[in-house]
Amino acid sequence: MSKTVGATILIDCMERKVEEDVRQPLSSSEQVMSEVHLGCPPNHSGPHLSHFTISLPLPHENSTLRGNADAVGDISISASTSFDLDEDGDPILTRRKKSPSHHLVLTIQHNITSSIPKVGLQVWRAELVLADFVLHVMSMSSDFDKVVALELGAGTGLVGILLARAAKTVFITDHGDEVLENCDKNVDLNAEIFHGKASVHVRELDWKDSWPPQETDTSPSKGSWTQSETEELKKASLLLAADVIYSDDLTDAFFSILKKLMSDNPEKVLYLAMEKRYNFTLDDLDVVANGYSHFRSYLITEKDDARCNLLDSASEPFFVGEQIDLRCIPCYVRDYNRGNDVELWKIKLKS
Repeated sequence: MSKTVGATILIDCMERKVEEDVRQPLSSSEQVMSEVHLGCPPNHSGPHLSHFTISLPLPHENSTLRGNADAVGDISISASTSFDLDEDGDPILTRRKKSPSHHLVLTIQHNITSSIPKVGLQVWRAELVLADFVLHVMSMSSDFDKVVALELGAGTGLVGILLARAAKTVFITDHGDEVLENCDKNVDLNAEIFHGKASVHVRELDWKDSWPPQETDTSPSKGSWTQSETEELKKASLLLAADVIYSDDLTDAFFSILKKLMSDNPEKVLYLAMEKRYNFTLDDLDVVANGYSHFRSYLITEKDDARCNLLDSASEPFFVGEQIDLRCIPCYVRDYNRGNDVELWKIKLKS
């Protein structure tokens, strides 16, 4: 596909739902485009810097919310609320003064298009949804304060960079030199927003390789791990991943490495944001989300009564999933559309 055609038609095998046409699977060399390309010039190729504006609670509001879990409960007007009336009998409502703006700006280097093996060079919608969730938890509680965290398939590193405002240590991982180098660049561009004692490491983690990864005795280069880092990673209580579900083979590898990472501590939790991706299949003669179905086959939920009954005698650990209602998560990242096909899951490994 030429750059001109790609920029004009905006063909996007990973973001657009197939409704009126039947698309053939793209080869690994063909270019795909995310719908998240803030301010990107249409004919630009290669890396581009986008500035993502993040709305934050004011400092005093943040303290109040952290101290009062009910601060964002029901905000409907109660029946006992009274109003002054004007001469026509209509209530006089006092307009709330606009709060002073409080925000930060993330500078993220990313590509506008990429081949499928290098989709980590782009910013995807589920990545921004996961960023909203992380920002919400950090605003509402101290749950992420001083944690050791691991981001899987981090791509541009946007989520891990935001988490470094609260966490003690963040391991931002992905696969491939070009993706890792771009992620390193983004960490450097945004280091000023980290809290003072945060450690952020960009490391390679190939889900199809053995775990733990090979270690080096010296300073790591090109994403290699040191022994002290793998020991630190064992303390990780928080795992994050966004938009890593788009291939059945990759999904299998993802849950394989996930089981290894979570098996040593039942308290570890993964928050995963994903987008359902629809394709027409001859087997179903319909537009279906095959990748999503394969993903769900790994999870037991409270609604899976039949499967839950079989697990009483299960000898192998299994994944339990709980879907999070995105309507409860405000949009902190400005100027993007969540769409209707993004989901957020809380996943734990149970014995």
